Amino acid sequence: MKRLLAGAAMTLAALAAPTSSFALSAQEAILRAKPAVALITARVDAEVTINCGQGPVTVKPRPFIETGTGWLVDGRGWVVTNAHVVDPAHRLPPWVTHELKKTAIDQACVEPALQAQKMARGQRPDLEERLRREMMDVAMAGLRFTPQSQITVLLSNGARFPAEVKKFSAPLLLDTTGKPVKDSGRDLALLKIPDGVYPALSVGTRDVNIGDPVHILGFPGVVLSHELLNQSVTLEASVTNGAISGFKQDAIGQDVLQSDAPAAHGNSGGPAIRDDASLVGVLTFVSLSPSGGAIVQGFNFLIPARDVLKFLADTPVKKTGESAFNVAWEAGLDAFFRDRDELAVQKIQEANRLVPSLADVKRTLAEAEDRAKHPRPRPFPWAWTTLGVSMLSVGTYGGMWGRRWWRNRFRVLPAQVIGFIENGLSPLLVDVRTKTDYETSPLKLPGAVRLDPDDAEKGRIPLDAESNQLIITYCTSPEEATSARFAHLLRQRKFSDVRILKGGLGGWTNARLPVEAKSHLPSIGLEIYKNLTLGDVERRRYKAGETIFREGEDAHAEAYVVHTGSVDIRKRVDGGERQLSTLGEGELLGEMALFRKAPRSASALAATDVELLVIKNERLEWLIRNRPQLTIEILKRLSEWVVSTDLERSQRN
Repeated sequence: MKRLLAGAAMTLAALAAPTSSFALSAQEAILRAKPAVALITARVDAEVTINCGQGPVTVKPRPFIETGTGWLVDGRGWVVTNAHVVDPAHRLPPWVTHELKKTAIDQACVEPALQAQKMARGQRPDLEERLRREMMDVAMAGLRFTPQSQITVLLSNGARFPAEVKKFSAPLLLDTTGKPVKDSGRDLALLKIPDGVYPALSVGTRDVNIGDPVHILGFPGVVLSHELLNQSVTLEASVTNGAISGFKQDAIGQDVLQSDAPAAHGNSGGPAIRDDASLVGVLTFVSLSPSGGAIVQGFNFLIPARDVLKFLADTPVKKTGESAFNVAWEAGLDAFFRDRDELAVQKIQEANRLVPSLADVKRTLAEAEDRAKHPRPRPFPWAWTTLGVSMLSVGTYGGMWGRRWWRNRFRVLPAQVIGFIENGLSPLLVDVRTKTDYETSPLKLPGAVRLDPDDAEKGRIPLDAESNQLIITYCTSPEEATSARFAHLLRQRKFSDVRILKGGLGGWTNARLPVEAKSHLPSIGLEIYKNLTLGDVERRRYKAGETIFREGEDAHAEAYVVHTGSVDIRKRVDGGERQLSTLGEGELLGEMALFRKAPRSASALAATDVELLVIKNERLEWLIRNRPQLTIEILKRLSEWVVSTDLERSQRN
């Protein structure tokens, strides 16, 4: 009853409590975070003036372009990404300048020389490389290089904004000896795009554990450059899923989180979120194979959220995830996932007005509007129905439990009786089965005293009420009705401590506790009786001399136990009939035909008036499978039968 009341209270609490901000599905968490994810592009253009030996030539080589992922941490236009994503445009490293100069020399010097010899690039790589070496020193001598860098942030609605680096912690780089360079840092950059209202992602503060699920959002290069996809891939971030798989440190002792969520070039700077839509880390580097440089998936590394907060500590970003867009968008998603379609449309439209045409917002709004126009059947009010059913159950089952308790307050289990005996209470076991039940069952509890319930009702109770001895009554009637009636009679006669054995004699034998036979029974008979409910077993009676079954007959899937009387077993031998044995009370017969699935191997005749208990094949098989002691007794009988048969054959020979 206490459990039922607790269940009802929990149901009420669930109905009354506000929805937890952390009770999100993976889909809802991703939708909350994804609008804040943006494609970061660092581009370096250059104008190069070169003299290849025929006068100065000005060319504009193909720009150097680096793409990565960033995310808005503040709705006013503050963006976080990896430092190495924007490093080419921010610091213009020497290797970027060198690559652009090489491209310019190829364009201004090598390609015209190849054209003069009527050759295309790639046709003679050896000649092309020789020309490049010959012209490199000459071209570099008077080369004038004018770079132009820019960083842009592209949102999922196609809006592209110029970005300015406001804080920069250099990426971890190794020199030619494999040691970190001096300015290696946390590999984070804070960018600022024009003021406005933007989506934003909050940085989590909860501890991270091994096995926590994570979702990495970003723009992997393998998707951006896929030849079978259109240009819309640059607008929507991809999502990969995995878990936190380790806590590591980088080459300069900075903490990193290991994750098995897949990632690739272009995911750099992308947020990894947990199922509450908050940031758990920022992807910083992946793992490459020792040979070939291919990415080894399952071993990618994140900058922990707490280090991102440290990086932002002295910046204008004071509260992460703060945005008017977020308020409307999250309310819309909350209504959308709870099938409150009209409210979802209202809130998502509000978010769409603040930041128009974001991909996920447009798609979710269209679905919400369609659901609002074509309402689905309202879900059955399971919560309130559950509450009503729970309260009704409390009343119904409470009453049933009360009645059951009242009926069972004097009942004890067989194990409790054993406990009484072990504690020295020496309970008196009283057999109060009806006369018919007592006479038809050969079993009783050890040391039990027999009292006929009819005699007790007439006042003949040969027990001492003043002894205060614990009395336990047992019977075989349904729900211990005879025991209950007798116990009530004893309490009326001032017996102070009377209990009823729950389950009666059957409950005692089912608990595998010892019993006594009223008369001599073979071991196999004792085991069979212990596992039979006599009231449910068919009985057959035969007069002396009647045939029970004949040799060669179908067994009809039946075996028998001799309940009273005796049975002769006979077999045809050399044209005559020979008596093999006589079976008395408690003996099993007819089982061989069941085991062999064959006709009867001998005949059985009633030697006296006999009563048999009929045991069907499926019941006997169940007993053999589930009652090991009975199985042992049957095996003993079979062994004796085999030995006697072998002895008889040897004597015959």
